[in-house]
Amino acid sequence: MLNYKIKIGLVPDVRDLFDFSTRKGIFEPAKGVESKNKVVDYIKNNFQDDITEFCDLEWLNELGVVYKNSDCDTVCEYLRKEQADAIFIINCNFGNEEVCGQIARKMGLPVLLWGPQDMVFEENGQRYTDAQCGLFAISKQLRRYKVPFSYIENCPVESEAFSRGLKKFLSVVTMIKNFKNLRVTMVGTRLSPFKSVMYNELELTEKFGINLNNVNMSVVEDKFQKSFEEKQDELAKEVAWLKERYDTAGLDDTLLAKMMNFVHVYKEIFEDTGADVLASECWTSMPIAFGANPCLAMSILYDMGYIVTCESDVHGAITNALLMCAARGKAAPTFGEFTVRHPENKNAELLWHCGPFPYSVKDENVKAKLFNTKPSFKAKDGEYTIARFQGDAGSYTLLGGKFKTTDGPLTFGTYMWAEFKDWAKVERKMIEGPYIHHMSEIFGDYSDILEEFCKFVPGITFDPVE
Repeated sequence: MLNYKIKIGLVPDVRDLFDFSTRKGIFEPAKGVESKNKVVDYIKNNFQDDITEFCDLEWLNELGVVYKNSDCDTVCEYLRKEQADAIFIINCNFGNEEVCGQIARKMGLPVLLWGPQDMVFEENGQRYTDAQCGLFAISKQLRRYKVPFSYIENCPVESEAFSRGLKKFLSVVTMIKNFKNLRVTMVGTRLSPFKSVMYNELELTEKFGINLNNVNMSVVEDKFQKSFEEKQDELAKEVAWLKERYDTAGLDDTLLAKMMNFVHVYKEIFEDTGADVLASECWTSMPIAFGANPCLAMSILYDMGYIVTCESDVHGAITNALLMCAARGKAAPTFGEFTVRHPENKNAELLWHCGPFPYSVKDENVKAKLFNTKPSFKAKDGEYTIARFQGDAGSYTLLGGKFKTTDGPLTFGTYMWAEFKDWAKVERKMIEGPYIHHMSEIFGDYSDILEEFCKFVPGITFDPVE
């Protein structure tokens, strides 16, 4: 499964000057250390949690900052030992661009750059740190070393700008950590009628290191039958739970139990293959093999943190993983495809699929039902991020943007009506560009996080949806 736990190495730095030990006034090391202490304490007290950890340089010297070029290898060794997933350069006065650049270059990890805003101006005109000035120097050194980096504007650590910037970086790091080690398992073979979901397995492995495996349908049949025989008591309880959530009229308990059994089968496949996400065959072979559809199980599993993407869409599964990592596991993605235009609103489009939306996105004012054995409900209103990772002729792009839901006609399946600024342009982009009708969505605005992610992954170009 996806791993949302990350560790950030805090790398505070100050300027190394000839009178370092005695200097007073501008670039005074003690003032830089005061700033560092305040910043590091604030970060740990306000951003460290069960999935976010920080390590620092308090062990390095009596100041807890890096300032000597000769400390570069020592700091890198420590960060590797700590298994840091990224580094956060905190420029506490004018700083040392060389040691920061070298650490960033040698570590090869995502880098965040920021310095606290100078707020102290003495009556005699004295100021102490000039952190912003040093940021310009450090950023140029990072560029010279071809180190991609994120940046938070020069601001107080308590500001909303800082909080927003750090949270954005934490999401980006989570995406990168999972993407570069992503394990995708295909359940069954590609749906024969859907050539639109074809993908290049070799390219995904060679370009991005994505590990792809597959489980053939005979193995799935064997797992399904054994699970269905062994879990009758458990499935009976799950059917009772299902009836409390859904209108299941017209469906007998045996069929409902089969539908719930897919949850256990998919979880077993996750465990057996070590998968982070699955892309699964669904409506062509599953009803024949099992007498049931897996859409309900997919809906349930999304809310359990398991991504099972329907219609054998590997690119869709990767996109869902990226969105879930952007949200750091705190929201589940939907998999709604562009389907039909709104009959009255020229800028609105139906995002629909036959049942895999997670129950957590259901509009609380509607009753969920099973239509043709598949979940059927309208998604809650609000702002969503939309995305699609796509390969085409050897090039890869990440489509990203946002939309707000709008009112629209009632329909079956899981769905929402999405309103864009200019749908005609979006439609033309879909037709002429590399994308297919399958899209991934997640509640909330993560569009800038998707764009920032592409900065750190060679071979993926961000493509704004509008």
